[in-house]
Amino acid sequence: MSGRIGRYSVYIKPLFGLIDLVILNGTILFFQTNITYKILFSIYISVLWIILSIKNKFYDTKRFSKVIQVLASLIRQFLIFGLILYAFIGFFKQPNISRLEMGKYFVAIIGLITITKYTLLFLLSKYRKVFGGNIRKVVVIGDNKKTNQLIKIFKDKPEFGYRYQKKFGVKDKDFDLETCFYYIVENEIDEVYCSIAELSNDQLYRIVNFTENNLKVLKFIPDNKDIFTKKLIFNYYEYIPVLSFREIPLDDSINKFLKRTFDILLSLVVLIGILSWLTPLIALFIQLESRGPVFFRQLRNGLDYREFYCYKYRSMKPSTSSNQATRGDARVTKVGKFMRRTSIDELPQFINVLKGDMSVVGPRPHMVKHNEEFAQKVDKFMVRHFVKPGITGLAQVSGFRGEIETKKDIINRVKYDIFYVENWSLLLDIKIVILTVVNAIKGEEKAY
Repeated sequence: MSGRIGRYSVYIKPLFGLIDLVILNGTILFFQTNITYKILFSIYISVLWIILSIKNKFYDTKRFSKVIQVLASLIRQFLIFGLILYAFIGFFKQPNISRLEMGKYFVAIIGLITITKYTLLFLLSKYRKVFGGNIRKVVVIGDNKKTNQLIKIFKDKPEFGYRYQKKFGVKDKDFDLETCFYYIVENEIDEVYCSIAELSNDQLYRIVNFTENNLKVLKFIPDNKDIFTKKLIFNYYEYIPVLSFREIPLDDSINKFLKRTFDILLSLVVLIGILSWLTPLIALFIQLESRGPVFFRQLRNGLDYREFYCYKYRSMKPSTSSNQATRGDARVTKVGKFMRRTSIDELPQFINVLKGDMSVVGPRPHMVKHNEEFAQKVDKFMVRHFVKPGITGLAQVSGFRGEIETKKDIINRVKYDIFYVENWSLLLDIKIVILTVVNAIKGEEKAY
């Protein structure tokens, strides 16, 4: 299976946000506002700016966004932030604060952040155009007026960061989807644009399955802009309407940054607060029952189908067999049975989280040989690899953990995993972590 190549730059949006926070906190020093609790004010404006930015999608500026769209987002952001700013006076009872100086500060940050935002977006577009960075390789399936107009935009607007590679004419005599798929894989194409008007339902179905199973971004060019549904993501490239089949929240750098921060903080708490003293005890019990290594590692597939070593406490007798444990498996030790029942054997995976191979919450990673098997048998199985695998996941707290006994088990697990991929939020992660702890305390029937 091929992975997604040339992903969006992870650090662009967090960098934009960090620069704005520096402006917010640095500019106040130049005004005599008479703020008593300066550290509290700094925390207040920083936290609420971040929350407001996420709510307004302030940093969700597309590479094809127009100047007027950026201006609209700036206006929305500052209209609400102005209210937040003056609310500090009443909320924290600061009657001595100068309203006039606060007003000057507000006008100053509007100007500075606006100029900075447009400057950074301009530099980013020049970076794409001049240096060829932050590029997405694309192909177009279909040959009509709209596809040709879109291709012209790709060629004429290098600042958008799309590198047009090839067009496949559906009506051409030698057109073949398998040839198209082979080209996409071999040339490491990132995005596929399809003209809905020229493709049959069967062809669309095959293209959807191919892009899903090969981790390619699929977007549609409609023949009529009124055909899209609420489930599709609608954008304009200049004047050409383009539909995205699936939007993944964790593709957004702000969301990715929040999730990674949550992962690191929770991992440090577990590693320092729990594993630092628990590991020697676990090691002693493991060694008393069976000689061998304390830790067990196994190759798993993670983000973009990349392989990594997943860590666990050894819960089975040393064996040459790498098969998954089954009900009543004689290889599982007595201490191993307890660890598996309470999920303690999974705790070393917080090392994987800290390394960046895994997340605290996400689709559970499978053994490599099982992945290859399920990818062939279960539709959209590969969608799970659009995000990092997790120590726990929505499927696991919903009753689908442990051994895959029937095809229905893996199908339901994939359904929950895809729902998680498409509907991620930090609150959902926190909910899943809480449910995991509760289930670990109660013990789970399928944990063997």
